[in-house]
Amino acid sequence: MRDSGDPRTIGVLGGMSSESTVTYYRRIDRGINDALGGHAAGDLLIRSVNFGDVERFIRTDRWEQAGEYLAEAARDLEAGGAEFIVMATNTMHKVAPAIVSAISIPFVHIVDVTADAVRDAGVETVGVLGTRATMEKPFYRERLAEHGVDVVVPDPADREAVDRIVFEELTDGIVRDASRERYLEVLDRMVEAGAEGVVLGCTEIELLVDQTDRPDVPLFDTTALHVERAVERSLGDAG
Repeated sequence: MRDSGDPRTIGVLGGMSSESTVTYYRRIDRGINDALGGHAAGDLLIRSVNFGDVERFIRTDRWEQAGEYLAEAARDLEAGGAEFIVMATNTMHKVAPAIVSAISIPFVHIVDVTADAVRDAGVETVGVLGTRATMEKPFYRERLAEHGVDVVVPDPADREAVDRIVFEELTDGIVRDASRERYLEVLDRMVEAGAEGVVLGCTEIELLVDQTDRPDVPLFDTTALHVERAVERSLGDAG
């Protein structure tokens, strides 16, 4: 049983991909340790699903089935003792409503966390880099709009290139200089189209691009922001 001063148990719904899930695990541990010192680390439950199944759901637009699949995994986390859940992916937040309706513990939505950071930075229009679903489906744009944030997305050819690099390279931990340059070209075009900052809306993009690549354009790393909120929520009054 958790003592009142111990970190709350974080449920990480992961496996989409393992690169992203490992990053969440390590960063949460680091954040807890930075706050508490010694050998303190996160109290974590990780439910890692089969990315092959999820990828097929995405490619065939079987979103309802994807929602059922991930809702079941989220219930596993709640049954195991998680006190709240973060899902270590941007794309699959498209089915967040199905997950939220299946559990009774809080679900920390990655777009809400990102929108908070965007507004805190005084930015009103952002470009979004991510998978094709994240860039094209309304769930991401509409959720940002609820927070008063407008969205610019790449043109179709750029969206195809960004999506391909995610699935063929980044989810396998492959980082290529040519792909970094391609992403930066896309990023620059979104800025030219009116974006005041850019959301790195795929949890693996941090492997390829970071703030040092474009110091004059605010980049919002969704992975880092989501992890920071998870750590804050886990610590509560423990920190």
